[in-house]
Amino acid sequence: MKNRQLFQQVRILDPVSAIDQVSDILLEQGVITDIRDSIIPDDEQIEVIDGNNLILAPGLVDLYSSSGQPGYEERETLKSLAEASQAGGFTRVAILPNTNPVIDNPSLVTWIKQTTALSKTKFYIWGSLTQNLEGVTIAELANLAESGVIGFTDNRPHSNLQLIRKLLEYAQPFNLPVALVPINLQLRGNGVVRESNISIRLGLMGYPEIAETIAIASILEIVSLTKTPVHLMRISTARGVELIKQAKENHLPITASVNWHHLLLNTEIVASYNPNLRFEPPLATEIDRLALIKGIKNNVIDAIAVDHTPYTYEEKTVAFAQAPTGAIGLELVLPLLWENLVVTGELSPLELWRSLSVNPLKCLKKESITLQKGKPAELTLFSPQQTWQVTPSQLKSLSSNTYWLDKQLKGKIIAFPQ
Repeated sequence: MKNRQLFQQVRILDPVSAIDQVSDILLEQGVITDIRDSIIPDDEQIEVIDGNNLILAPGLVDLYSSSGQPGYEERETLKSLAEASQAGGFTRVAILPNTNPVIDNPSLVTWIKQTTALSKTKFYIWGSLTQNLEGVTIAELANLAESGVIGFTDNRPHSNLQLIRKLLEYAQPFNLPVALVPINLQLRGNGVVRESNISIRLGLMGYPEIAETIAIASILEIVSLTKTPVHLMRISTARGVELIKQAKENHLPITASVNWHHLLLNTEIVASYNPNLRFEPPLATEIDRLALIKGIKNNVIDAIAVDHTPYTYEEKTVAFAQAPTGAIGLELVLPLLWENLVVTGELSPLELWRSLSVNPLKCLKKESITLQKGKPAELTLFSPQQTWQVTPSQLKSLSSNTYWLDKQLKGKIIAFPQ
């Protein structure tokens, strides 16, 4: 690749500057040096790219995804995670601490940083709140903070509200986000699908809406006391959106995200009993889905999370109720959200990109990526018209646990200019 790249008549999206326009853009040695209606190449050393029907925009950012490595390399390695990220247009990905061993000590943080140092994808690392993720012993948060973690999470719900208060009090001095999963375990019980007439018809244990909303309300009360910045993960209910809106109006230091599947699918599709549709929390009603989209539009829900969760074929090929929760998504998110939400007019292009790039970085307390002269060219090139089929051979991820396996998608990342 030449040191100078000229994209001619490419559609530029930049949520930071609220720009959606067709222009020429020149990159030199990884820096944006010019943006104009028309730029004439001044020498043969410029690589000229026809931008017709293409979109050039800031690199996407994922708030939280799982890496198989260390411990579950058959699901995903750091190398394959990076390749899947790049294939999906993600220039930055935050890794959850549920590896084996879990990320509860600085030495493992250092090892991951060294292992991924040469990757085109920038990896952030979430540190575990508790030792081994499952205990009640608080991890050495100060040491983890010093080692450079992006924030703290156990990536699982806590049933002990006193523990949540202690965790937030201990984390408060570090001014790093604490990501919490708002689920009341007692109310959830053994539920696997949203409690409704559909769960009864399918013969699956119901998972009540209040398992999420009561947990959100409890966490918000603790945040109002501790003032610790908290990120609420995987919001799935209309009532949850209302509670978060009220908390933001009261200036609580919270952000929130939704799993991308919950913006596209509702609980009715679970009738297929496809184990790749088993999520935590489960897919919700159509009313919830529309409320989540509205929450994205008005910035109540800050970000869309990929929550890439790879599993082997053997792990996922079980009965629905026994299947582990989660699915892959890094390579699928942009084409599916673009085709099903932007093309249909439910979200504008800038609203989608804001929730997949600008706002995730705000949640992580990092500076936004932007398309401005003099800024690093951390960009992704997207072809919304290109079609491809989701097959194991086409995916960069080692796993293929997704509802969209063997389906044809429209929209594909075609370059990773940096």
